[in-house]
Amino acid sequence: MPSRLCGLIGAGIQRSLAPALQEGEARHHGIDLRYRLFDLDLLPGGTQALPALIADVRSQGFAGVNVTYPCKQSVIPLLDGLSAEAAAIGAVNTVVREGEQLIGHNTDGPGWGWGFRRALPSADLSRVALIGAGGAGSACADALLRLGVARLSIFDSESKRAEALAGKLNACFENRKIAAVKSPAEALADATGVVHATPVGMAKHPGLPFPAELLRAGLWLSEVVYVPLETELLQAARRAGCATMHGGHMNVGQALGAFKLFTGADADPDRVQAHFLQLARSL
Repeated sequence: MPSRLCGLIGAGIQRSLAPALQEGEARHHGIDLRYRLFDLDLLPGGTQALPALIADVRSQGFAGVNVTYPCKQSVIPLLDGLSAEAAAIGAVNTVVREGEQLIGHNTDGPGWGWGFRRALPSADLSRVALIGAGGAGSACADALLRLGVARLSIFDSESKRAEALAGKLNACFENRKIAAVKSPAEALADATGVVHATPVGMAKHPGLPFPAELLRAGLWLSEVVYVPLETELLQAARRAGCATMHGGHMNVGQALGAFKLFTGADADPDRVQAHFLQLARSL
């Protein structure tokens, strides 16, 4: 039985479903995949431990690792190269060994797009608000524009980050209206849908990323947080009459891409999604 050593680097990841999803799917393919967690909240130095962890990935024979908040952008200088998609997005969520090199990939964007097409197939993409311009937000922005969004308004609490993302996207996608805005209210003012891509709502960051009063019937909302699966934002959106997509869809989609990169095998989407939902119910 072929074996693979993989893992996840991030902060506050003890409740991650990645180990169970990756190891469980690997067993169906006759692969002995061992998946470790490297939680920066539990390691001396916190985020400062990232360079040493990547060095360990190099020296200890890892096939690859997933990377999550807050390392999707800070990991880039530690790698030997990037896939075209990771370079375009400016963030990495999967690092794969290729010979003696570590190459950064991004399965978040395609993963979000895969989930979006399943969850909200008839959603109006004419005017979309994006809340959060970090690693996950950048990936969602790229996916949204590839799906045909005509106008994208980006808000981030760090205004320069939103401006930088808007500038980069405008250079890559012609004939689209992409702009950084000054507030969530401005972003959602006449939007047809909203993608939330910040840590707010996670178990360790509870709350709402913007006032619930900005939500309204007819608006669709996509959440990227999946622990908990039912965030305060999703609950508020449903009360307001919005069509919704929980963060599990993106999590499953990106996991499918990561599994392919780690093993070379194609995961079964329906099986992985069913496994995810089974696990999520116990969180």
